[in-house]
Amino acid sequence: LAARAALRAPGAAEALAEVVLRECPPPPGALVAGFWPMGDEIDIRPLMRHLEAAGHALALPVTPPRGQPLLFRRWRFGDPLVPGGFGTSVPPEGAEAVTPQALLVPLLAFDAAGLRLGYGGGFYDRTLASLPGAWALGVAFAGQQVAKVPAGAHDVPLHGIATEAGFFRTEG
Repeated sequence: LAARAALRAPGAAEALAEVVLRECPPPPGALVAGFWPMGDEIDIRPLMRHLEAAGHALALPVTPPRGQPLLFRRWRFGDPLVPGGFGTSVPPEGAEAVTPQALLVPLLAFDAAGLRLGYGGGFYDRTLASLPGAWALGVAFAGQQVAKVPAGAHDVPLHGIATEAGFFRTEG
């Protein structure tokens, strides 16, 4: 995590948005699940603003009890957020539960095979396994790429990784 903090560069969030919109946009009309960035994660809020302006419905994840896939609640810019698990912000309990067709996935590290190192809870792997056919794009700083991410039987590869420096099509 400390190494990721050193990767932050001014303009990275806007550069990431440009890369995604130009090289790997979500499917037209897809409900897109993003996430509220925490700590030193790349800030995807500019990207989510562009997606909302382009007509995509948005959702944010809510962390469920361990062992369950993520729950997603509908969210629009300007809607309230409440404190969620792991220091993130989430839509309140009354927000509509939805099933996304596209996901922007946070990560600690990624490799060319499309495998990601997450935070250790397995929430995104369970979620992706429960949403066959969903478009899943990892979002990160370019410096988070590593030669090989250790893979387990439960790890679900991503369709690609977008960074502020470009798009990495993966083998996943």
